[in-house]
Amino acid sequence: MPIKTILAVLNSPETSTAVIETGVAMSRQTGAHLIAVYAEAPEQVFIYAPMEIPDPSAIMALQEAAEQRARDMQTQFNTITEREGISHEWRKFRGTGGFSSSGVIDSARSADLVLCAQFTENTPAAQRADIEVLIFECGRPVVMVPYIQTTPKPVERVLIAWNGSREAARAAFDAMPFLLKAKEVEIFSVDARDDLNQSSDLAGSELGVTLARHGIKVNVNNIESAGKPIGAVIENRVSDYAADMLVMGAYTHSRIRERIFGGATHTLLGSMTTLTLMSR
Repeated sequence: MPIKTILAVLNSPETSTAVIETGVAMSRQTGAHLIAVYAEAPEQVFIYAPMEIPDPSAIMALQEAAEQRARDMQTQFNTITEREGISHEWRKFRGTGGFSSSGVIDSARSADLVLCAQFTENTPAAQRADIEVLIFECGRPVVMVPYIQTTPKPVERVLIAWNGSREAARAAFDAMPFLLKAKEVEIFSVDARDDLNQSSDLAGSELGVTLARHGIKVNVNNIESAGKPIGAVIENRVSDYAADMLVMGAYTHSRIRERIFGGATHTLLGSMTTLTLMSR
């Protein structure tokens, strides 16, 4: 299915430029309508005052700072999209939910593709949790934009991290609009194991045949991790292959009060160097 609606989630001025520019580049290529959503997740701020009464002026200053960030990003978004002649729309949601607010999730569920910024070492824990909730709850493919990317480039080489799971299959087919336009696609498996359906040597081959029927130039590559973390092995292959996009399933371990990504997913989210499409 072609991409006709892209939702770009913005949460800070530091990361908004890369997300907006990536959304504009994809909209220009596909003719998609680009929606920007501002949903900053504010950090909890403790204000100490006599008799434990917060200073109203301090609270108003914090609120005004948040409003100013929203105005700055809206101006930036409108300036870039109008300059490029892109069909666009701006939305802002109030509240403390950030990425995980119901308004953002509902908007994302009606889009073909969701864009948001990669988190960094300096990203507050609350915002990291919001990113995870967005990916798990929106039901749409999410493309994470690395903070080191300053200028969008064409997606010509795509690496599919494949382990035969439901999440990996969902991600591979959600990425079809990119795969069809790519010059090369590699299905990359790490530590594939024999099972009742196929031998480890053939891991990813059936997916490769299916993609080839779509006219996609595809290669299958299976390697052993030799004791290295799976995330690090995938990172190395992304670099060696000079991939413009990594495609992978998002995995989680459930806890009573939180959700955390599985090891490989968590590693790649924190140190990605290229666009990363994830599906759940």
